[in-house]
Amino acid sequence: MSKGKEEFSCEMFSNKFFMLCAAGGAAACGITHTAVTPLDLVKCRLQVDPGKYKSIFKGFGISFSEGGIRNLVKGWAPTLIGYSLQGSVKFSGYEYFKYKFSTMVDEESAFLYRTYLYLAASASAELIADVFLSPFEATKVRMQTTPGYTSQMRKAMPHMLATEGFGVFYKGLAPLWGRQVPYTMMKFSSFEKTLEYLYANVVPKPREQCSKGEQLIVTFTAGYIAGVLCAIVSHPSDTVVSKLNKDPSASIGGILSEVGPVGIWRGLVARIIMIGTLTGLQWFVYDAFKVYTKMPRPPPAPMPESLRKKLAAKK
Repeated sequence: MSKGKEEFSCEMFSNKFFMLCAAGGAAACGITHTAVTPLDLVKCRLQVDPGKYKSIFKGFGISFSEGGIRNLVKGWAPTLIGYSLQGSVKFSGYEYFKYKFSTMVDEESAFLYRTYLYLAASASAELIADVFLSPFEATKVRMQTTPGYTSQMRKAMPHMLATEGFGVFYKGLAPLWGRQVPYTMMKFSSFEKTLEYLYANVVPKPREQCSKGEQLIVTFTAGYIAGVLCAIVSHPSDTVVSKLNKDPSASIGGILSEVGPVGIWRGLVARIIMIGTLTGLQWFVYDAFKVYTKMPRPPPAPMPESLRKKLAAKK
């Protein structure tokens, strides 16, 4: 049971609240994406060179034999910086847009149509976040999939800029949006709905009676389920992004024609393992950061009393 009134470090929806959300999002995405760099590297190589890297295990074996651990973690620096920036904007942006959009309608509508609110808020945040991510994603994929290419970001980015111009960093932005926006819409909306479902139907006691540790376990579970759905929805665009960043002269249509309807799904198992774990851990780290910094953590939105009375009157 909760003991007394909890003291918070900031007010809900204050400037400090959104700044802390940004810090939590940077930690959640930067740490987790960097931790799974070897799996991401193998997944990208499976997508762009299936003849050489025929499976996840062979991909790991070949990559390790060609350069040891250093080869498996190639691209960690642009991953850390790019996804820290993206996570910062994505999580704080989602909290901000969710709050702003909910104030544009009445309380009952905000509750009844909350899934649409989650979708709109997450899409808006991701569109902005990917502008920060795109240059680092382009650099990461080039480093991971081009044989003999430098393993240092500080050399790769200037080389790409000097030889191909600034546009090379944003050539993959449209397919990146195609991958990340549906992914994030699924990530946030399915997380919110799964969290609601778990507390209503699976967790044996009300959320307010759960310890913070128990709440974090529920958060991770909801995040993992959301991550599996995200991986499936966004995988075709992920394949296109990997191939475009390896070969900037390619076109989206040409890539789709080359890989075919089966090839577009190559690497899905690796991506499900990666994204499921990644998304579960991201929500865990983000929520744990909120606990650590004593941020307000309201439960899933309850039904407004006015709506409850209306529905009761109709029975």
